Parts: sequence; C-alpha cells; structure tokens
Amino acid sequence: MQEVLNYSYVNNKLLEEALTHSSYANEHRNHQVKDNERLEFLGDAILDLIISEYLFKKFPDMPEGDLSKMRASIVCEGSLAKMAKKMTLGQFILLGKGEELTGGRERASILADAFEAVTGSLFLDGGFEQARGFIHTTLVNEVEQSESIEALYTDYKTLLQECIQKVSMSPIYYEVVGEEGPDHDKHFQVEVFHDNQSLGRGIGKSKKEAEQDAARKALNLYNN
Repeated sequence: MQEVLNYSYVNNKLLEEALTHSSYANEHRNHQVKDNERLEFLGDAILDLIISEYLFKKFPDMPEGDLSKMRASIVCEGSLAKMAKKMTLGQFILLGKGEELTGGRERASILADAFEAVTGSLFLDGGFEQARGFIHTTLVNEVEQSESIEALYTDYKTLLQECIQKVSMSPIYYEVVGEEGPDHDKHFQVEVFHDNQSLGRGIGKSKKEAEQDAARKALNLYNN
C-alpha cells in the first residue's frame, strides 16, 4: 500500500489502522485491534478542507452555494469509492469473514471510508502537506482531467427543479422502477415524474446517482 501511495510511513500502525474495517476488528477483539472509524472521521474533515481550498482558489468568483454543491459532489461516496478502486485500495483492506464473503472489497461505502481513513493517517504521520499532496494527486487530478469541471459536478436535480418551477407549481418526484445485480454491485433505475408524466429515466450504482442521471436526461429533453 505504501508503494501505491508513494509514501513511507514513520508509524506503520497508522496505515494498518486505516485499512482495518470494523468487521475485522470485531473478530479480533482479543488482540485489541483498532478499526479505521476514528481515522475516517479525521480524514473526512481534512478532505473537506483541502477540496474547499482547491475550489476557493480555482473559482474566485463562484458563490458559496455553488462551491458547496461542487465540493459535495467531489467528496461524495461514489467519487471516493471510484478513486479507491483506481488505487486498488480494496485489496489491502482487512475485512471480517462475513464482509469478505459478501463482496466487501468492492462495496462503495467501505472503499470510500477507507479512502478517508488513509487521508487521516497520512495527515497524522506526515502532516497537512502530505495529506494535501495525496488528495491533489488523486481527487483533484481526476477533476482537472475532466473536460468540464462544472458539467461533471452539476446538480442536475436542482437545475431540473428550477426549470419546472418557472412554469408549474406541481412538484416533481422520483421513483425507483428497477434494480439489478448482486447486493455489492447493484444498479438502480429511477424515473422522474411531473404531473404523472415521465420526464426521463436514469441508471446508477446508487439511487442518488440514478436520480441525477434521470434529471440530466429530463433536462436534455426540456432544453431541446
């Protein structure tokens, strides 16, 4: 894992703790094994700070509300899990037998939490600059390589709501219309409705992701 991170820990126990899921810690209570939840808590706060700083400098004229939405999209579970997979982080996580058997190494929540915990461990072991370097070479680099950061992290649900409210007081609502795949790799189909008419159907690995996809497709139809 240190090779993947391109960093040598002074205290290897911090990295070990960052990679220890609660299911593994529970199975090894007699050995006083610590899980990664405290490091995850710390990493989450550091991640928010680093991404906030990046967006603040990148978009000097962007209002606070838009900055908050963009930050939320960048540090969301799906984004962190995607980066964790890219880093092959899953293969290094210590899991309990039950989580191992049910596909825990590919589960988005476990991967995202481990990413945050690793961020926390880097901060404690190497300081803020080490944590910032890690986030910039992973998440920020991913953002910079996208064709349009604004388009990539647009909140389509809010945009659709604003468009509909200009012409109608009737609310829009989302319904899950299909699910497929095993529990650890589910795909959801969600449809967005207004006045009992379907505006678009989306697909995603989470209900929220599918809702955003449905709203995006509805906006494309609405604008055309």
